[in-house]
Amino acid sequence: MKSTFDEFVSDPKRKKEFEKEYNEFLLSEFVLEKMEAEHISVRGLAQRAGVSPTVIQKLRSKDAEKINFRTFTNVLYSLGYKIKIEKI
Repeated sequence: MKSTFDEFVSDPKRKKEFEKEYNEFLLSEFVLEKMEAEHISVRGLAQRAGVSPTVIQKLRSKDAEKINFRTFTNVLYSLGYKIKIEKI
């Protein structure tokens, strides 16, 4: 018996949309987790990354998709992380 989720992602278009939204959610959650672990405020992270607090707020919401790659990598770098791309 298929679950509701299995039925939902059996449609390739729905699956692609789910994966896109899930990845955005994971990136946002990663930033939030690191901010909390290091006790960094929105304003503090914005200052470290050289961006406005609005950018950090966008990362914490559904507006994260509107953040460009360079800005996102600056935020990650200011938290002590970098993006590594490898072939799977």
